[in-house]
Amino acid sequence: MGTEVKVPALGESITEATLGAWLKKPGDAVAVDEPVASLETDKVSVDVPSPVAGVFGEALVAEGDTVNVGAVIATIGEGGGAAAAPAAKAPEAAPAASPAPAAPSGEGISDDQAQALRLSPSVRRAVQESGVDPAGLTGSGKDGRLTKEDVAKAKASPAAAPAAAPAPAKAAAPAAPKGERSEERVKMTRLRQTIATRLKDAQNTAALLTTFNDVDMTEVIAARTRYKDLFEKKHGIRLGFMGFFTKAVALAARDVPSVNARIEGDEIVYHNYLDVSVAVSAPKGLVVPVVRSADQMSFAEIEQAIAGFGQKAKAGTLTADDMKGGTFTISNGGVFGSLLSTPIINPPQSAVLGLHRIEERAVVKDGQIVARPMMYLALSYDHRLVDGREAVTFLVRIKEAIEDPTRLLIDL
Repeated sequence: MGTEVKVPALGESITEATLGAWLKKPGDAVAVDEPVASLETDKVSVDVPSPVAGVFGEALVAEGDTVNVGAVIATIGEGGGAAAAPAAKAPEAAPAASPAPAAPSGEGISDDQAQALRLSPSVRRAVQESGVDPAGLTGSGKDGRLTKEDVAKAKASPAAAPAAAPAPAKAAAPAAPKGERSEERVKMTRLRQTIATRLKDAQNTAALLTTFNDVDMTEVIAARTRYKDLFEKKHGIRLGFMGFFTKAVALAARDVPSVNARIEGDEIVYHNYLDVSVAVSAPKGLVVPVVRSADQMSFAEIEQAIAGFGQKAKAGTLTADDMKGGTFTISNGGVFGSLLSTPIINPPQSAVLGLHRIEERAVVKDGQIVARPMMYLALSYDHRLVDGREAVTFLVRIKEAIEDPTRLLIDL
């Protein structure tokens, strides 16, 4: 019958997942601990390793199915070298199948090709839409797998042009009427479903309110410009703005502890530590890994932690533990060009700080109208726990620390 492949433990409170993609097909040789399938949980993607070496036998569930922790999803048969033999014979019959690589540049790729290249459903769709040949691309994801960003870069680069060259012949054929309209239905990923549910729950449960302020970034920009080269040389990481804002949040939270608290039943839970959830854009949606004890960290440690999470998010290797907990969230929409927003809190947290783009605006300084690099700050908070006066005070403390970064050093 073979050895059973079961859904592994997925983290605290996670009991089920969606089978995102099979990474092996029947007859493929499999090594011990080699991933055979990719699961999508509420928070992250998780690979399912093979418990033994052998031959991939039978897939017992289909892509897109929901599976519970401990469920049997496949079997691994005995053998290893034997598995290579059937695969080796395939090229003998390949002359008829040799034109297959041309498929990606037009209507799409077959299921066999997608499984052979270990493409997830979202990457497969990106390949079909872009017309790029995935066989010629080098993946930047885990174990060399392709990501949607790899496909997008290949499409944008000149090197991708030859792969798309045959397209003109096909482009002339579908001379569809100008008024033709079409729709496409794509099932939401488990992560996107969870994001939708949690954000709507936050709106339904919390008394959400947003207050704003603006901050002059002149001093922070000057400090960053003055020390960025030395900082990078010493710590091996670039000095960004998130380090300044994280330290400023830690300073402000000491004066306004309710912003770093949560409601639990009829009690308020105050934290004597600051675990900052940092909103990071990943191929499958927004994720919020947690920088733990950020109030005790140096600038370098904060920047290294955030950079590490960014790399893991792009590669799809974030774990459930990376995103567990968090007492306060910082969301930087400015990197995408956002001027102003009203972010939604990440339950059970009581507040989220929204950062936005920096742009020069006319402001009055010492009676003179001058141009200054200004940024809007937005604090969304649960009004059940945080009063308006506290929210304004919190933002003012951050504004003071950013406009005079020396405060961050002398704890003022």
